[in-house]
Amino acid sequence: MRLIYDPEARVELVDVYRYYEGCKSGLGAAFLDEIERIVTNIQERPLRWRKITGRFRRALVNRFPYGIIYAVRGDEIYVIAVMHLHRKPGYWKVRRSAQPG
Repeated sequence: MRLIYDPEARVELVDVYRYYEGCKSGLGAAFLDEIERIVTNIQERPLRWRKITGRFRRALVNRFPYGIIYAVRGDEIYVIAVMHLHRKPGYWKVRRSAQPG
C-alpha cells in the first residue's frame, strides 16, 4: 500500500526527530527507526489497529509516547498526524477537512 503523509504530519515527524536528537545523539534516529517499523506494519496490516474516530486509526509507537494517526483510502494509507499521546489528543481533527479524497 502506498503511504502518504499530510504535510503537517511530516513537519511533526521532523520536529520530533530533532527534539530527540537534541536530547541525546542517536535518539532521534531510534525514533525514526520505530516510526519506520510501525509504518511498515501498518502497510502490511492496515486494519489491525482500532478506529479512534470516524475512519481514523491509531497505531502506537514502541519506546516513545507517540501514535501514528492514519486512514485507509483504497490502496493508500494517509498519515494525518504523528501525535504525542499526552498532549492535546484531538488537535489533528481540524486537518480532516483539508485532506484530499
